[in-house]
Amino acid sequence: MNSIHTSNASDVSASVPTLAHHVGGRAFVGTSRRDQPVFNPATGEITGRVALANDADVNVAVAAAKAAFPAWANTPPIKRARVMNRFLALVNQHKDELARAITLEHGKVFSDAQGEVDRAIDVIEFACGIPQLLKGDYTDQVSTGIDNWTMRQPLGVVAGITPFNFPMMVPAWMYPVAIAAGNTFVLKPSPIDPTATLMTAALMKDAGFPDGVFNVVQGDKEAVDALLTHPDVQAISFVGSTPIANYVYETGARHGKRVQALGGAKNHLIVMPDADIDKAVDALMGAAYGSAGERCMAISVAVLVGSAADQVMPKLKSAVTQLRIGSGLDPASEMGPIVTAQARQRILGYVEKGVAEGATLIADGRAQSDAGRVDGFFLGGTLFDHVTPNMSIYREEIFGPVLSCVRVKTFEEALALVNAHEFGNGVSCFTSDGNIAREFARGVQVGMVGINVPIPVPMAWHGFGGWKRSLFGDMHAYGEEGVRFYTKQKSVMQRWPDSISKGAEFTMPVAK
Repeated sequence: MNSIHTSNASDVSASVPTLAHHVGGRAFVGTSRRDQPVFNPATGEITGRVALANDADVNVAVAAAKAAFPAWANTPPIKRARVMNRFLALVNQHKDELARAITLEHGKVFSDAQGEVDRAIDVIEFACGIPQLLKGDYTDQVSTGIDNWTMRQPLGVVAGITPFNFPMMVPAWMYPVAIAAGNTFVLKPSPIDPTATLMTAALMKDAGFPDGVFNVVQGDKEAVDALLTHPDVQAISFVGSTPIANYVYETGARHGKRVQALGGAKNHLIVMPDADIDKAVDALMGAAYGSAGERCMAISVAVLVGSAADQVMPKLKSAVTQLRIGSGLDPASEMGPIVTAQARQRILGYVEKGVAEGATLIADGRAQSDAGRVDGFFLGGTLFDHVTPNMSIYREEIFGPVLSCVRVKTFEEALALVNAHEFGNGVSCFTSDGNIAREFARGVQVGMVGINVPIPVPMAWHGFGGWKRSLFGDMHAYGEEGVRFYTKQKSVMQRWPDSISKGAEFTMPVAK
């Protein structure tokens, strides 16, 4: 089993490509001598090596973005939207190439990768409407001879720090809105699957974005810290685990930046006794085991209310044990490999904890892991029953194909269970009772709610974000919340000489 490590650039094999940064409209190697292997998780093979930026490399990227900002910010919004529209057309044209790159480095099945690209396209389409989104308010004659209006203006250089699990979609939550609003952007993607973001940068250049408007800096914590402390970076968007989100929020705020940090999740799906059980089981399968559970909106806890438990568990056990696992490029595969060997080992540790803490192991993914395969990072679906809130597999984010089932007696107990958890990212309730659905939607302390929808990821014009320790900051990603995050409001009051009264005025201006 291969492992991720760093090495000197002199050790890089000539047989695999080196993936560099994209700065100022061109490939940029940088001065760092560190790199990291990129794997195909379905085979365990090293397919490339990605450069890891140092502080000096980040400085070059930020300088390029800063130099491009004045002219781009001064470009009329309609012209920015037209360039974004050309980029939209190119992403649509190259959708399958982008999806294939994602599958080869992340491992998710190809159809899932296509869906990820489609979700990125949604936000790019939304950003094409920036002329309307930037419209301000105007009040004529707010006082005698005085008019008042507001406008939204870009911040400057902004940065995004994004995870491995959606290398195309999550960056697209950030840069299309930020750039359409007039900012310039530095993206620090995950080094685990970097190719999709480099392809994105090439398409943006082909679309006609000026050099320096969009930059990609590969890297690890050194690059993150350089962005968090750089005086010319005005805002940081982050998606990742809660401990790192907390760190990014505190560090960025301490350095005077606007920060939007989306953290971890422990998403529950409540199944009421009156639910369509077959549909609930199908929903649990797709939401828990799709993308090998490596989604921030994956369902990792099923809350089975009353008699629903005995209806759901036999069907769920049968479905999990029949899950088709294989290469993401195989159309027959329903679930691909885990992204890295280390991630696989961490998930195995949680399975062992669940057994040790007394949960009932219904389906053991360890038994389905690598049979008939060579060196891939495969793991089967794991299903636990009789999980309790004190167990690690209930409390902590596993980020893998592990579903924990909790049995409760009443809807009120189920709702209280969800609300007591420290995370509040996504949640779902399957029921045929409209009143239960209404009370659930109104009372649950979670940012994104599904009623008979297992993964309630909002559409591009609504915005994405959780509550509690799933979000650090005040604004959600994309949508109108994203426009507000990447702009600052300015209020202007105006009058002209012939309306100015004679003499100095020493009182607070009031409407008159």
